[in-house]
Amino acid sequence: MKLSEQRSSMLHGVLLMTLFACAAFYIGGTDTAKAISFSPMIVGIILGMLYANSLRNNLPETWTPGIAFCSKRILRLGIIMYGFKLTFQDITAVGLPAICIDAIIVTVTICGGVLIGRLLKMDRGIALLTSAGSAICGAAAILGIESAIKVKPYKTAVAVSTVVIFGTISMFLYPILFRSGIFDLTPDQMGIMTGATIHEVAHVVGAGNAMGTTISNSAIIVKMIRVMMLVPVLLVISWNVAREARRNPESDEFGRGKIKIPWFAILFLLVICFNSLGLLSESIVTFLNNIDTFLLTIAMTALGAETSIDKFRKAGFKPFLLASILYCWLIVGGYCLSKYLVPMLM
Repeated sequence: MKLSEQRSSMLHGVLLMTLFACAAFYIGGTDTAKAISFSPMIVGIILGMLYANSLRNNLPETWTPGIAFCSKRILRLGIIMYGFKLTFQDITAVGLPAICIDAIIVTVTICGGVLIGRLLKMDRGIALLTSAGSAICGAAAILGIESAIKVKPYKTAVAVSTVVIFGTISMFLYPILFRSGIFDLTPDQMGIMTGATIHEVAHVVGAGNAMGTTISNSAIIVKMIRVMMLVPVLLVISWNVAREARRNPESDEFGRGKIKIPWFAILFLLVICFNSLGLLSESIVTFLNNIDTFLLTIAMTALGAETSIDKFRKAGFKPFLLASILYCWLIVGGYCLSKYLVPMLM
């Protein structure tokens, strides 16, 4: 049976993003990309943005739905499968101190970021995405919340760019400050601070490895607990947006008047539960994680393909100012919490 013309055109857009994702995977696997902890997802959004600002005008308009499909549907599937990276055993491995620090960091960063965004008179969608990316798990959190609140793709790309910039800075800055003694913390405390405050998982791995195995192992587990907090955050954000939509039905700030429960977040949690049972072999889990990274790379590439320089100009300097303020909080607040609160909880 032949595909309809519409579906065929959409398939062209999907295949185009898939080819870009393959290129991103290849580049992300090079020694240079690994050295600066540029994951395939980050490379993907860069390639997508380069395409958007060069050859995008030559793309047939009929291919656009395929790109939108990648940035929405494939994105949600990728977020669900992200659960195979996590288990509830991770929580018990680091204990109460890490959970408390993560909860404080996530809550204060998101609430504070939204408040600062209002004071700066920023676009609320960009402020929320930037705050969530800083608070939870970088690009993955931004993508998850973008799926729940339905903002325009360029806003997502702006928020992701702040994560890439400050996450990369952290990867080099934290080891320098720790080895110089400016971060006067024990290895356990430094591991908690690293996992609780650095944006991307890849950046946590890079910074942790530069400071030693003990710090790296602790940091990665603490970071994974932060990732798990994406589920309750998504539910709370969706509920608040839906409540505001009922109060102000004429508002179209987040794309739709009604926000449904983000079922992909529930499925994400269920995947974590299943993965915690240990029913799958390590090789299968690794294979699923590679598939998931590829799906998220396709989604990131599609978001980048819908983001031009003009849209960055439209967003202005404020998102980067907000990200800078939040970054200062993550460093100072994360250090104080790790230095003084962690010993009290242990």
